[in-house]
Amino acid sequence: MYPDLKGKTAIVTGAGKKTGIGYAMVLKLAACGANIVVADLGKAQKDTTQVSTATSEEMQEIEKQISSDFGVVCRAVVVDVTDTRSVQQMKEAVEGEFDGVHILCNNAGASFGVPSDVEHYNEAAWLKTIDVNLHGVFRVSQAFIPAIRQAGGGCIINTASRAGKVPPLFNAAYAAAKAGVIMLTKTMAKELAGANIRVNAICPGQIMTDIEKWRFELEAKFFNTTAEARQQEMCTTIPLARIGEPSEVGDLVAFLASGASSYITGQAINITGGQLMEL
Repeated sequence: MYPDLKGKTAIVTGAGKKTGIGYAMVLKLAACGANIVVADLGKAQKDTTQVSTATSEEMQEIEKQISSDFGVVCRAVVVDVTDTRSVQQMKEAVEGEFDGVHILCNNAGASFGVPSDVEHYNEAAWLKTIDVNLHGVFRVSQAFIPAIRQAGGGCIINTASRAGKVPPLFNAAYAAAKAGVIMLTKTMAKELAGANIRVNAICPGQIMTDIEKWRFELEAKFFNTTAEARQQEMCTTIPLARIGEPSEVGDLVAFLASGASSYITGQAINITGGQLMEL
């Protein structure tokens, strides 16, 4: 696919579940010959109302599978992107295992306290959502920019969202965080261009992951219908008339990581099946 990625090292946060976008990124980058750091929380989510997070066992399984299937070096590293010490520990683990870092995919994300309008939003849930989705991108980027610079340059790819451009109902914290990720991406792109580090964001719309299925189930309860009906209704708003697949997001990330996108930086690229066409 992109042979220039062979032998490079890519870190993907939020990559520990095979049903997620992060895992799809890992598959595409590994298929191009990149060595992989699978970074995730590594423990079950205590809040049973939320989509479960990756366990260390799931991460170890992915590590073995990627190493075996693609013949690359793959390591699973536990990290909590809301904890600066944990991010520093991940940095030390990566530096001890790999010669350099060339690609950073800030993909870890979560949404807490939803559905809720702003008037009644739980403050702790609001702050946690912002911390994971926005501050986590800042912490991990800050930790690894020096390594990418030392490697002679590379790229940072931040997972934003369609929700960062079009306001969703009852999920304002997530939307505000993703809008922040888009502006952070543009600022970093300007700051790091001289170091040959490109920084872009991707803005997925409806992608068939655990989180998307959870969303349809939540909306079904709210509107007194079924998850299948909510999915079908959503498809009517998408010109391509279907929910996207994680692998399609992985394709975009591999392109942005490769030299094929060497003149692209500071962009927030929609991958929405035409549901969002504005910049």
